[in-house]
Amino acid sequence: MRRTTIALLAALEATVAVLVGVGLALVPLMLLWAVHFGLAAPVDAFFRAAADAWLIGHGVDVVVHLDAATAAVVGVAGADAPFTIGIALLGFALLTFLFGLRIGRRATATGTPIVGAVSAVLVTGLLGAALAVLATAPVAQPVVWQAAVLPGAVMGGGVLAGVMVAFGRSGWATDAATSAVRDRLDSLPFVAWAGIRSAIRIGVGSAVGVVGVAAALLAVRIVIDHPTIIGLYQALGAGVDGGIAITLIELALMPNLIVWAASWMLGPGFALGAGTIVSPSVTLIGPVPGLPILGALPAEGAPLGVLWLALPVLLGFGGAVLVGRGKRERDHEPWWATLSVGAGAGVVAGLVMGALAWGAGGAAGPGNLAEVGPHALLVGGVTAASVGVGAIAGAFAARARSREGGDEDEPGDPRRPDPTADERASSDGVETVEIEGLTRGSRGR
Repeated sequence: MRRTTIALLAALEATVAVLVGVGLALVPLMLLWAVHFGLAAPVDAFFRAAADAWLIGHGVDVVVHLDAATAAVVGVAGADAPFTIGIALLGFALLTFLFGLRIGRRATATGTPIVGAVSAVLVTGLLGAALAVLATAPVAQPVVWQAAVLPGAVMGGGVLAGVMVAFGRSGWATDAATSAVRDRLDSLPFVAWAGIRSAIRIGVGSAVGVVGVAAALLAVRIVIDHPTIIGLYQALGAGVDGGIAITLIELALMPNLIVWAASWMLGPGFALGAGTIVSPSVTLIGPVPGLPILGALPAEGAPLGVLWLALPVLLGFGGAVLVGRGKRERDHEPWWATLSVGAGAGVVAGLVMGALAWGAGGAAGPGNLAEVGPHALLVGGVTAASVGVGAIAGAFAARARSREGGDEDEPGDPRRPDPTADERASSDGVETVEIEGLTRGSRGR
């Protein structure tokens, strides 16, 4: 397949990703326009609002200017002054990431992943900038340069993940750019390259495990507190159309809530306004945004909630044991290499969770709502320390276990069965040379 065709297909898929995301925001807004406003309100305002929602979903700041009457209806201190909405509705970003994952895998299957990746990122960035320009209005003004960068960055992250998944399943691509990267990686010492791969696998796996448990914990909280959530829906009196719009907003915020739950489990917790905190040790909140899903918030701290901190330690330990199991070629690596794998896994997990915490927070409105979400540095630091401790212990445990198993198979061990005649015949003419813990054979010498 020609590179031009690959680039066009990737651009088409990126365009579809943007249209689907904007369309999901537009559907409930058009329902409000038809049912609540009786087709009387200017329809272009709803198209701009859909574009703003999609841009906010990718972390783009939108500066809001409310008139005096609207600010009075909002009833929040500081609403009469310009304020920024910067909290990402991560549901939109997740959708773009999944499209990028698909684009990366398809582009890798064609043998030229770089072409598809560049095309998808550029098209997403251009469409984001175009939406920001078209959506600019006196009441809401997206930051254009962020719209040109952040959606493309999310798409690029998905494409990169898709390429790496495809490489892991079917091997490296053969294009010039990928071959250059592969040659550079192959030039690294075996211990370094193997350690980097192991650290990434352990760290990412541990972070995914924390997020998965947090999602399950959030689901349990929603089930337990569903009477409160239903009561808040009824108290809002938004009607069917308004209820659908609120529910879709909550679905877009669901990834944020999962990250908040993970931050709560890790200890730092999260904020719902300046001077507030929701954590296992203490819960101190004031007025919160009128979203019924927030009825699942814990009313007070959970003293035993600090036990959740054992989860990342166990995940790091288990991941290191699983990754290190059977790695006989690393039995003779120095102790500091094993230590580096565990510490590197902690750093990787901390970076992943810190990035998620950074994306899940931001300004949600005027006044105190300018500080919402977890503290990225605290979340990343706690994750790195806890996963790192577990991964270091697991890496040394796997190394010790592998060495014990290797001692049983050493030559001269009476418990090792003698080779059969076929095995001896198959090894004739083979010279085995040990190089840095690896063995390779040269036949016919």
